[in-house]
Amino acid sequence: MEDPEINTLIAKVDQLIEICDQLHQHNRQLLAQERSWREERLQLIEKNDLARQKVEAMILRLKSLEHDS
Repeated sequence: MEDPEINTLIAKVDQLIEICDQLHQHNRQLLAQERSWREERLQLIEKNDLARQKVEAMILRLKSLEHDS
């Protein structure tokens, strides 16, 4: 004869194991998403710097044209 308390305990442990597995999977997904966002952030910073440099170059050209006139 099986003890109902042991069966309940076994069921609860199984649930905890399942929850731990789900949390582990979710954590891996979040870490991958974070890596992706960090890479995207770096790309956006580079694009922003390039755009800033281009705008500064245009301003210098405009100032140069203004002085030539």
